[in-house]
Amino acid sequence: VMRGAGCTINDMWDRNIDKFVQRTKDRPLSSGQVTMFDALVFLAGQLGTGLLILLELNWYSVLLGASSMGLVTLYPVMKRFTYYPQLVLGLAFNWGALLGWSATHGICNWNVCLSLYAAGISWTMIYDTIYAHQDKYDDIIIGMKSTAIKFGERTPVCLSCFATTMGLSLVYAGWLVNQTWPYYSAVAAVLAHISHQIYTLDIHDREDCAKKFLSNRWVGLILFLGCVGGTYLKEEDEVVDVTKIIQDAAAANVLKT
Repeated sequence: VMRGAGCTINDMWDRNIDKFVQRTKDRPLSSGQVTMFDALVFLAGQLGTGLLILLELNWYSVLLGASSMGLVTLYPVMKRFTYYPQLVLGLAFNWGALLGWSATHGICNWNVCLSLYAAGISWTMIYDTIYAHQDKYDDIIIGMKSTAIKFGERTPVCLSCFATTMGLSLVYAGWLVNQTWPYYSAVAAVLAHISHQIYTLDIHDREDCAKKFLSNRWVGLILFLGCVGGTYLKEEDEVVDVTKIIQDAAAANVLKT
């Protein structure tokens, strides 16, 4: 819901510049199909739904979730002032790495949460830089900034650095919580997928950039399945360990008697 709200806010901020970009000129706000009032009503509905969900969580999570609104609102403006709006997007979009843990435990384990947060931010830097390459020529003309413009021909090298950071962060987070082989297999598959994206990316072909961007949905799915499978096996191991402890204790009592 909050990601959707972020997209709505972005389109509201950019309604007067989207009309000058080939790919975005037909968006509802920039083309006039939807008015600003309509957008505000829709945004209010999204924020209201998000608030209702947030209030179901513990107060630590409520405060943590509410604190992300500054980043959500700030991101659309950043492309006017810095070449790194993708970084701000990563900070906003990956807030769930912190919120998910606090919603479950009532507090954040910062070693784990910040590792996941760093991995998510690195992933965002990868896919949104690829996404931004679609519009770089229009962005230059209208004075907008992005990592696509900043990195230029060095994009594959820069994205490789982010992929490395993402992989190391995921492995470290998994190690901290005693994850099992399905998780690490998923991380390896994700890195292979992203490496293929980077290696075959043609930053001068809008269609190829769009294709590579959309393929990132598989990254999320693979990692999700790895987390589920890894946690399931971890819980099985823990059950076996407890059973063994009980059996050993019972055997010890029998020997004593």
